[in-house]
Amino acid sequence: MTLKKPAVLLGAHMSIAGGVANAPLRGKTAGCDTIQIFTKNNNRWQAAPIKRQDRDEFFKNLKETAIGPVFAHNAYLINLASPKSELHKKSVDAMRDEIERAEFLKLSFVVIHPGSHTGDGEENGLNRIAASIKKLIQETSGYCVKIALETTAGQGTNLGYTFQQLGRLIEQIADERVGVCFDTCHSFTAGYELRTKAGYKKTTDQFQQHIGFDKLLVVHLNDSKQEFKSKKDRHEHIGKGFIGLEGFENVLNDPRFQAVPMVLETPKGPELKEDIENLKILRGLIKTRC
Repeated sequence: MTLKKPAVLLGAHMSIAGGVANAPLRGKTAGCDTIQIFTKNNNRWQAAPIKRQDRDEFFKNLKETAIGPVFAHNAYLINLASPKSELHKKSVDAMRDEIERAEFLKLSFVVIHPGSHTGDGEENGLNRIAASIKKLIQETSGYCVKIALETTAGQGTNLGYTFQQLGRLIEQIADERVGVCFDTCHSFTAGYELRTKAGYKKTTDQFQQHIGFDKLLVVHLNDSKQEFKSKKDRHEHIGKGFIGLEGFENVLNDPRFQAVPMVLETPKGPELKEDIENLKILRGLIKTRC
C-alpha cells in the first residue's frame, strides 16, 4: 500500500553515521516526511566512494519509511568564490564529487552556500561562482540532480545574502538544474522580515521579483539566535529565537512555500527529541483548509 504524502512536507537534517542507509530510519524516528543529509563528512575534502550495497540498503529503507524527497547539503569547506586558484580548483573538484554522489543516490538536489569572496570583491566573487557552476553543470550533463543556492546571512564576505545576488547567479548560469534554498534564519538576519504580515509580503514580493518561486527547491526552517539584520548565522529552535512563531506561521501557510520540502537544521541530541518537538510545533502552526 502506498502511503499518502501530507500536504506540507516537513523534516530535518539527518546524520549518516554508520552509513547513508541509517538516515531514513533516523528520519522516521523523528517523524520526518522528508530529510536532508550529507553524503560524506562535511568537514573533509575527500571521502571513500559510496558502496553499491550501502546504496541498495538506502533505497530499501527509503521505500519502507516512505520518506522523500531526500536531498544533500554540500561540505562546508567548498568555496566556489575563492580567488585563490588552488582552493578554487579544490572546491570545484569537491563540488563535482558532491554532485556525483548525489546522483548515485538519486537525490533531488544538493544545497550549497554560494561562496565567500574573502576580500576580492562581490563582483568578482559572483562571477567566479557563476562560472564554476556552469562548468560543473556542463561536466555533469545528463544528470538529474539539481543545485540549490542557499540564501545566506551575509556574515563576513559571504555572498548570496540578497535576492538580487541569487537572481543574478541564476540568470548568469541559465540552466534549469539551478534553483534556490530559502533559509529562514539566514534571510531574516540578512534583513528580510518574516514576522509581520506587511514585512512578510515585502519579503516574498522581493523574492518573486528577483528570483521567482518557480526556482524555489527547498526551505530551511531555522529560528535565529541573533536579531533582525544582524548578518549572523546562529540557528535556534522553532519559536525560541527572534523570528518567533509568527514568522513560521506565515511561511508554513503560504502555498508557494508549501510546494517544496521544508527541513530543520536546529541543534539536537542522539535521541532526536528536539526534532520531534520542533516538528510538532511546526505542524501545529499549519492552518487546515476546507
